[in-house]
Amino acid sequence: MRSATASTRRTRRKGWPLSRRSGQRDLKMHEHRPTIPIPNPIKTYKYPHLLVGLVIHMDFTPTKEHQMLRNTVRSFAEKEIKPIAADIDKNGDVPKEILDRMGEMNLMGMTVPKEYGGAGCDKISYMIALEEIARVCGSTGIVMEAHNSLGLGHIFERGNEEQRRKWVPDIAAGKKLAAWALTEANAGSDSGGMSTRAVLEGDEWVLNGTKIFITNAAIGDYVTVMAVTDKSKGTKGISAFVVPTGTPGYSLGTSEDKMGLRGSHTSELVFENCHIPKGNILGEPGTGFTGAMNILDRGRAAVGALAVGIAQGALDESVRYSKEREQFGRPIAKFQAIQWMLADMATRIEASRLLVYRAAWMEDKGMRFSKEASMAKLYASEMATQTCLNAIQIHGGYGYTKDYPVERMLRDTKLMEIGEGTSQVQRIVISRAILGR
Repeated sequence: MRSATASTRRTRRKGWPLSRRSGQRDLKMHEHRPTIPIPNPIKTYKYPHLLVGLVIHMDFTPTKEHQMLRNTVRSFAEKEIKPIAADIDKNGDVPKEILDRMGEMNLMGMTVPKEYGGAGCDKISYMIALEEIARVCGSTGIVMEAHNSLGLGHIFERGNEEQRRKWVPDIAAGKKLAAWALTEANAGSDSGGMSTRAVLEGDEWVLNGTKIFITNAAIGDYVTVMAVTDKSKGTKGISAFVVPTGTPGYSLGTSEDKMGLRGSHTSELVFENCHIPKGNILGEPGTGFTGAMNILDRGRAAVGALAVGIAQGALDESVRYSKEREQFGRPIAKFQAIQWMLADMATRIEASRLLVYRAAWMEDKGMRFSKEASMAKLYASEMATQTCLNAIQIHGGYGYTKDYPVERMLRDTKLMEIGEGTSQVQRIVISRAILGR
């Protein structure tokens, strides 16, 4: 018998002898060693060709319904919104005809069940639609998002059955527009520090105070308003109310002259002895702040979708321009410097899109998604700003003019890092979640 080689002897001393015939490790001699069972489904499953069905939750292929929705909304956005997007920005208004058309397409109540007049879509469908609208016009996108996620979302999620039947159908159909009022001059990121008060007098609530930066209020029919009902209880003394915009004591203050998203109306709201029925409170007194935080979770994923859409639009414009613009005798798309910028832009957009869709999927499954929604908003919003900056760089001097849409896209996307919780607030939410605080 041949003597074992030095390498074989070393292997045997470690307890892993090799088979004399095959040179493979002989595991039979060490069956007493504890092992981790690793099932091999390919060998043990009776019908291995059906295994794809077992891991469908990891299938990133869009469903037929999602792809049809994307195609439909993109076609509408390209034909009816994109040609007037610059005018929307210049004139400071999204035409009512566009919003009415979006209502007819079930885009103004996407996730509301059909029995209440909505489209009954899943949250990913809503993200796709927001993305496609924002891809051509951020102003139209933010009007749609504030209506769906915030104004309508709070009424549907926190309203009782009677309130849902009363208000939701017309709002979900786009016949009525909804706004949402949380922010105050001294209560921005610290929204619990608000001072707007609501006092119950007989069968009516009387509101007094001022809200700022309220999207859709100037064109809306209903506003969901957060107000203090018991100051001694802190945030547990904040309640939510539905206020019809024609109510006496309700008025519009300053209309903001914004850097971007200029087609959406952003207004100050003033309540001076504004009387509303006792039944206009959403949920029990003192539950308004908790409800608002839950609504913001949903809104943050949606803001992430808006950011992805704007960034995708900037990338599409950059690809088109780089193929047409020639320098040094050839299209600038032929230069590696431009190619790498486009590659980075596309990669970060796709990563952001997956974060947004994951948060939406988790919400659909009834899972906790606060951390994931903040991650989606944080990453997508900061990505979109950088993507738009790169788009302007690719366009050169032309990108700095209003003749090309990337200039507008940069102005529009900056709000995504601010609205519904700044990037710094998102980092607080995420860090508290991972540290278990």
